[in-house]
Amino acid sequence: MTPQSEDLPACAVIDLDAVRESVATLAARAGNAATMAVVKADGYGHGMIACAGAALEAGASWLGVAVIAEALALRAAGITAPVLAWLVTPGERLAQAIAADIDLSASAPWALAEIAAAARLTGRAARVHLKVDTGLNRAGATEASWPALCDTAAALAADGLIDVVGVWSHFAFADSPGHPTVRAQIGRFADAVAVAEKAGLRPFVRHLANSAATLLSPDAHFDLVRPGISVYGLSPGPRAGSPAALGLRPAMTLTARLALVKRVPAGCGVSYGHRYATSAEATLALVPLGYADGVPRSAGNTAEVLVAGCRRRIAGTVCMDQFVVDVGDDPVQAGDQVVLFGPGAHGEPTATDWADALGTINYEIVTRIGARVPRVYVNAPRVANSAGPAGPAGSAGLENGLP
Repeated sequence: MTPQSEDLPACAVIDLDAVRESVATLAARAGNAATMAVVKADGYGHGMIACAGAALEAGASWLGVAVIAEALALRAAGITAPVLAWLVTPGERLAQAIAADIDLSASAPWALAEIAAAARLTGRAARVHLKVDTGLNRAGATEASWPALCDTAAALAADGLIDVVGVWSHFAFADSPGHPTVRAQIGRFADAVAVAEKAGLRPFVRHLANSAATLLSPDAHFDLVRPGISVYGLSPGPRAGSPAALGLRPAMTLTARLALVKRVPAGCGVSYGHRYATSAEATLALVPLGYADGVPRSAGNTAEVLVAGCRRRIAGTVCMDQFVVDVGDDPVQAGDQVVLFGPGAHGEPTATDWADALGTINYEIVTRIGARVPRVYVNAPRVANSAGPAGPAGSAGLENGLP
């Protein structure tokens, strides 16, 4: 606990040293490739600005986000490092992004046309990364449409409207390095780069590797790697290995203070629908977090929390703002701490434990923690650095950091 978190009914404590350590590990694994720390979705729920600053301090030289609004928020915070925003839809206000020196991705001719039109308005060339679909079948140009996309980009580059600085793609099975699609996608990507070069393009960053490929597939590193979940100390999947085995340390600990404690007799139904009933006289403890805060409703009778030194399963239905834990005869009182998940060093469940219990992935567990749960940052820099402020507006405070 931190001085700030002790006064809060619930909070997510983010250890920025854990972010720095994990990014340093990733940058070392990347070898000669540069590292792009992906900070989309508010830093996977950890806080985009604070984690971006920590990642840049630890060796990342690029930042990646999904949408332009996220990239603009980084610029508004004073962060000047290269930023790529890759999810662009028709009709967006691209001129603002170009003026802010934000790199944009293009997978189709309409995207290049809109980027070029915005570049004319701003009077400066747009920095573009062309995306090729090598097998994920999500974003990216198909193999059939890729040559035409490259030719169009080359023509716009010759007109001074765009600068093609990157070619990129994304894996489908990177967390299974032995899967045949991994080798196939690396080959298709290399072929796509050759097509781009034949069209006269000379992208200086070729990037394919996500967290798992950064850690497990050195031949996929090319010029730049794009780790996401591993920036925050979490493993990209069970086949990739545990955080400790990968040299990562989870950064988020989700805690709350018990709002109410009461004794009830045996046979008491608990919470909506009475999906849980006490088997004996017991103490029920009320935790002031619910599905409005990102605690999945499906966690009822399934996920565990640490309270009074023991891991105990949530009792009954998770409500919008609260859930109940049956602590038996443990001596607890209102105000005592409960840990939903953390690094696991003190016996608490981890985000991966929650994911396994709920049939999902740790990405979803941390990313869904809502905005009304304050983020409290520990091990923040004492002063702002050139990467930007140490923490976002509205955070509950920064231990060893900015007020």
